[in-house]
Amino acid sequence: MKKFLLIAFTFMLFAVSSYAQRYAVIDTKYILGKMPEYVDADKKLQQVSDQWQKEIDLKQVELDKMYKDYDAEQFMLSDDLKKKREDELFNKEKELRDLQKKRFGYQGDLFKEREKLVKPLQDKVYNAVQKIAVARSYDFILDKSEGITVIFADPKLDKSDEVLRELGIK
Repeated sequence: MKKFLLIAFTFMLFAVSSYAQRYAVIDTKYILGKMPEYVDADKKLQQVSDQWQKEIDLKQVELDKMYKDYDAEQFMLSDDLKKKREDELFNKEKELRDLQKKRFGYQGDLFKEREKLVKPLQDKVYNAVQKIAVARSYDFILDKSEGITVIFADPKLDKSDEVLRELGIK
């Protein structure tokens, strides 16, 4: 009977241990920061963003000047001229909002530019992570850089450097 219980216990222990999940942790921000292509793409995005912001700032300064001029002159203007100036201000303000939305809004130019420059690099990292996960039989891999909050991760579990090696980056 003792032998039977020992065998049953060993079998149960083996069955439970076979269901243990293997997992790893990576830091995509760290990985991307080590990729020269990403650093270049990020710089280019920053330059484009700065250029577009300057364009918007100039239009805002122009709009502000128009408002000041209107405030100073409105008492001397006829009702028709007031209406015309107010319409001009409204149209200029709408133009500015539309430009901001076009450049920085959801699905705007910056989003599209980021998609064009950064998405292929993110896909490259994803494919490397997937390769490592399959090769090492990981059940899941957590990304501690954004989105998921990892309160603590044992440094032994961090496989970011393995992903970099898989990408050929030292």
